[in-house]
Order: sequence, then structure tokens, then C-alpha cells
Amino acid sequence: MWNRDEVEGKADRAKGKTKEAAGKLTDDERLRNEGEADQAEGEVEEAFGKGRRRVGEAIKDIGSKIGR
Repeated sequence: MWNRDEVEGKADRAKGKTKEAAGKLTDDERLRNEGEADQAEGEVEEAFGKGRRRVGEAIKDIGSKIGR
């Protein structure tokens, strides 16, 4: 199951792609650059969320094994 960081990261990436495309269409370099930055931020946030989820799953697995 995704956590909040993963969801927000995916949303930021989608927002960034939209801004970048709009910037390309309107030849607006500022909007295009903003879109690229949003995508990069989203990728980092999503990666952080995935790492956090994996650590949580590993801790849960260890707890299950100890509880046996």
C-alpha cells in the first residue's frame, strides 16, 4: 500500500509533466523549467516514500518472525 509521500510524489510528477507540456506549447521557458523542477521534486519524494514503506515492511516482517 502506498504511503502519503509516494502519493504526493506521483501527484507532483504529474503536475510537473503538465506544466512542462504547457510551457513547451506556449514557448514559456519559465513554466517549462518549473515543470521540470516539480517532476524532480516528485521523483525524490516518491523514492523517499518507497524507502520508508520498505523499511516499515522489513520491520513488520522481523516482528512477525520474532513473534513465532
